[in-house]
Amino acid sequence: MENKREHLRTPMVCQIKICHEQLGEMVVRTRDISDGGVFVVLEPEQIPPIGSIVTGQVQGLMDDAPILEMEVVRVEEHGVGLRFISA
Repeated sequence: MENKREHLRTPMVCQIKICHEQLGEMVVRTRDISDGGVFVVLEPEQIPPIGSIVTGQVQGLMDDAPILEMEVVRVEEHGVGLRFISA
């Protein structure tokens, strides 16, 4: 299987607050990050469908971390891949 990733992924575990219109607000952890997005670990009942828009904010690193808009682009058994949406 050919890897079509545009950005190199870097393993990184941190807490991130995700907000989704139907699922509400949840604090979850990341698995990896790249210039283009982040993978977050979720329970099956927390996984939004592909194409959903969520907001996310890193927790615990700084008080005023930016809130970013992201799109669900990949769903796996243990979480989702989120693509950063450019402003």
